[in-house]
Amino acid sequence: MSTDDNTLVTEIRTQFGKGAARRLRASGKVPAVLYGHGTEPRHLALDGHAVFLLVRKANAILDLQIEGESQLALVKDIQRNPVLQGIPALEHLDLIVVRRGEKVQVDVPVHVEGESAPGTIHTLENATLLVEVEALHIPESIVVSVEDLEDGAQVLASDVTLPKGAELVTDPETLVVGISVPPAPVLEDEDAEGEESEAGEAAEGDAEDAEASSDDE
Repeated sequence: MSTDDNTLVTEIRTQFGKGAARRLRASGKVPAVLYGHGTEPRHLALDGHAVFLLVRKANAILDLQIEGESQLALVKDIQRNPVLQGIPALEHLDLIVVRRGEKVQVDVPVHVEGESAPGTIHTLENATLLVEVEALHIPESIVVSVEDLEDGAQVLASDVTLPKGAELVTDPETLVVGISVPPAPVLEDEDAEGEESEAGEAAEGDAEDAEASSDDE
């Protein structure tokens, strides 16, 4: 991901604690901490609307403007409120200092394309792959094709074609996608017939028991 349109003017936070964070979010901003490369952690306030738009994609790179200086940062972690949606759901961001030309390790989402053989389905076993890539060229996704794959086929991490410049860090033997034939659905008519058969057998058994009891008398 390039840094085009990823510029954010930040503010230095001087107040901390849950109360200060709530007031900050109520004003439309999101608290964040920036660290890495041996630097002291810097506590920042980011514009909530701009951040919400930028972090919709995984592994966003931000060009932070901090007191007149530019600093590139990778969004490492996002804390969200599971109850809320949109901008109010953003509670806190962890940002890591990155430099141009530097390589970073990131989890990149897997995107499955194509149709497996007729009568089969694909199961995504691992939704991301850990790769090492230049910080300013992080792919948005890694494409895995299942076109015409037959039942029992497996796509391992080592089988995946990575974007140019990316190196696999995930164990090469990791299963990414599996192909299988789904179990046949049980028809309602068959269920009904089975229930009727069981009911008939039970009734027949009760009748035989009653007849045997009558003979004993």
